Amino acid sequence: MTEKISWTTFLPTIGLAAAMLTVWQLLIWFGNLPPILLPSPWAVVVAGWDNRVVLGRGAWVTGAAAVAGFCASLVIGTLTAALMSQSRMLRLAMYPYVILLQTVPIVAIAPLLVIWSGYEFRTVVLVTLIISLFPIINNVTEGLIAISSDRLDLFRLYGATRMQTLWRLRVPAAISHLMLGAKTSSGLAVIGAIVAEFFVGNGGANYSGLGTLMTGWQSLGRTAPLMAALCVSTFLGVIMFASVQLVSRTILQRWMGND
Repeated sequence: MTEKISWTTFLPTIGLAAAMLTVWQLLIWFGNLPPILLPSPWAVVVAGWDNRVVLGRGAWVTGAAAVAGFCASLVIGTLTAALMSQSRMLRLAMYPYVILLQTVPIVAIAPLLVIWSGYEFRTVVLVTLIISLFPIINNVTEGLIAISSDRLDLFRLYGATRMQTLWRLRVPAAISHLMLGAKTSSGLAVIGAIVAEFFVGNGGANYSGLGTLMTGWQSLGRTAPLMAALCVSTFLGVIMFASVQLVSRTILQRWMGND
């Protein structure tokens, strides 16, 4: 049975947040820090409210890019993992390129993608796809090949085809690995979208994502709205992760037959 979550579960999180806000405010009082260096929590709240329309539009644009790139990574990553699970030779040939997605800094790839794809929404989605893809491929591949030899022998005994073995044996066994990869990629998707918007927004295009807003406010020295945008982007990442967690606990777990 799924464990019920009450409001008291969030008390430690709320308490830690309150402690951090208190330390933040004390640093400003006793450190005599100027607002351009570190604004007060209340100043950040006020800046967020004053710019609520712009921040809301930016969160929508960034969220749309993050969701699109994340969904694309789920589809492409799962299909790639399914292909790699069919042959050890394919895994040896493809895995170095999969690792390349994780090891090459996204800030080095993003300018090239901007040149190739333009200062467009699709460029942000493409960067998000690249940064979100590795956890899906890595985790799903591990789940697809982590099948005991006894089960494989049983399927061979009954004359199951490769496709039947993949769909009826390997895929159900890889669902938990897909959940894990999706949780990791959901947070990376928001990061990838914002990083891409840093570059897309610099091109002078009419792009209003959170990353573009951050770049503009940073250049103007408007620290309070910059931190408000940072809080909104963090909240967006939390929403992405919580949504994946909800799907993991409901639809996918029911498919696996868990209570």
